[in-house]
Amino acid sequence: MISIDRLDASLLELLTEDPRAQIMDLASRLGVARNTVQSRMRRLEESGVVTGYRPEVDLSALGLSVQAFVGAETEQGRIQAVVEALRGVPEVLEVHTTTGREDLLIRIAAPSHEDLLHVLERILGLRGVAHTTTTLALTTPVKYRTQPLVDHLTREAGHGRSAASYRGDA
Repeated sequence: MISIDRLDASLLELLTEDPRAQIMDLASRLGVARNTVQSRMRRLEESGVVTGYRPEVDLSALGLSVQAFVGAETEQGRIQAVVEALRGVPEVLEVHTTTGREDLLIRIAAPSHEDLLHVLERILGLRGVAHTTTTLALTTPVKYRTQPLVDHLTREAGHGRSAASYRGDA
């Protein structure tokens, strides 16, 4: 775990808004030197805080307007095999292991309810899946985000650090 400050949070916010932003533009917008931005970005990447710069894809624009969350209960000792099988289902967007009755929470997308049914049948037919429960997503009023939490975590951190605390010595 690394410690981040308001400058890191501001840099993350700019990169979230425009992952293709140039270093000089970021430095100008943040009011810091180019080298500062480069070293902060390198530190955030090397520590694993930033794991990539991906485009945000609008699934509805691709004709995938139906999304659902599937809770899957697996047979004892089969969870890893089920997860591996789910990697082979293109409509599966993400899979989370969970606590409670259901072992997995699976987010899927499909072009229609009929196609969704076919995906659900495919998931239920996977060896090791004992039971599923499906919840349709009607809208997504709050999309996946991290910036409000990052801002909350750095609210008292100040803007910039001393060399000692930047290295993690403090």
